[in-house]
Amino acid sequence: MDARTPVEIPVDVKAASAKRAKTVGYLLLLTTSIGWGMNWPVTKRLLAELPPLSMRGISGVIGAFLLAGVAVAIGQSLRVPRAQWPRLVLLSLLNVTSWMALMGLALTYLPASEAAVIAYTMPVWAATLARPILGERMTWLRVVALAMALAGLIALMGGKGVSATAQTWPGILLAMWGAFNFALGTVFAKRWPLTLAPVTSAVWQVGIGCLPVALIGLAIETPHFGSLTTLGWSLFFYSIVVQFCVAYLCWFAALERLPASVAAIGTLLVPVIGVLASAFALGEPLGTGQIAALVLTIAGVLLASRA
Repeated sequence: MDARTPVEIPVDVKAASAKRAKTVGYLLLLTTSIGWGMNWPVTKRLLAELPPLSMRGISGVIGAFLLAGVAVAIGQSLRVPRAQWPRLVLLSLLNVTSWMALMGLALTYLPASEAAVIAYTMPVWAATLARPILGERMTWLRVVALAMALAGLIALMGGKGVSATAQTWPGILLAMWGAFNFALGTVFAKRWPLTLAPVTSAVWQVGIGCLPVALIGLAIETPHFGSLTTLGWSLFFYSIVVQFCVAYLCWFAALERLPASVAAIGTLLVPVIGVLASAFALGEPLGTGQIAALVLTIAGVLLASRA
């Protein structure tokens, strides 16, 4: 055989490899959902001790430096090819800057549960955008899965939805803006993928995304880190390590392995976990209705995984 003749990979080997990648993608997505879900009550509690932009931005910048240390330790280069910089900056602004800033500000106007419900309309936007931008076919199975998961979230709010008043409208608009931008970033990440190692990608996106949030926060806010309680420092540490280092790393890695619409629907587990975490940590109610809503949302996510 000529040495230059390409070796044909058997179809069954390709199928097994694709299935394995998809399974890893779902595990990464689950890890992301747990990390981000736990972060809702963490962030709400931290807002009692730190202003929103400084808290989110500074913890993200520190997280980026920690991730950079991990990349160096495992031998991954932090170099970014020149042609990749425009898309890297765009994705960082949409996936990190916008989400961190807008959701942090939204939480100053809204209860955490209401902010979470609006935030996780993101899969609706992502599924809608994925068709014209990526050409992803929105199958009936995905439509049903999305409807089930969203119905579960609405039921989680007791069927009341989000109460719009003059006081809460700014928070509602901020949360919707953040959700749309995150969905756009999710779809763009599939349309123009970064050819970077997972840790390197997370380092730069978290770092570039959080730096402007931190600078604006320090310019217009007055964070008092010296007066943080022991609990406050523990929660701040959680935000750095879990929210930014672990969850964002897993999210970017999951996007490489799953369709954008499926990955987006999978994030609907985040408010589910947030409700469970809030019930445990903050003593918020968790009755039969809430449990039924959680089951409905989880069933929708599981259905999406088969779509």
